[in-house]
Amino acid sequence: QVQLVESGGGLVQAGESLNLSCSASARTLRHYVIGWFRQAPGREREFVGAVRWNNGNTFRADSVRGRFTISREYGKNSVSLQMNSLKPEDTAVYYCAAGLSSSIVDTARGYDYWGQGTRVTVSS
Repeated sequence: QVQLVESGGGLVQAGESLNLSCSASARTLRHYVIGWFRQAPGREREFVGAVRWNNGNTFRADSVRGRFTISREYGKNSVSLQMNSLKPEDTAVYYCAAGLSSSIVDTARGYDYWGQGTRVTVSS
C-alpha cells in the first residue's frame, strides 16, 4: 500500500513558477509509477506527467512539455513537479498518484492510490 501527500500549491501570477511535492509512505516504491494529474472545474482529470521509481524514466503530456518537469527525489521518497511559465489555464487541483509499473501511465485508470490534491491558481 502507498499513502501520498501533496504540497506546494498556491496562488501565483501568469509567468511565475511553482514546485509541487508528492511525499510517499510505503515499504518500497520500486515497483511503482508515480504520476501527476490535474483537474480543473468542470473538466475531467488530466494526465500531467509520471516517473518510474526504479529507473527514473519520465513521461510528460504534450500540453506541458517544455514548461513542467517531473523529478524523482530518491533519498526523500518523493516526487516533484516543477512548473515554470505558468498560465491561467494551468489552474487546477493537482493530484499525485501511484500505480504498478505495468499499468498504463497516462490515464487515471492505471493508478491505485491517490493523494488529496493541492490547489494551484494562476491569475492573469
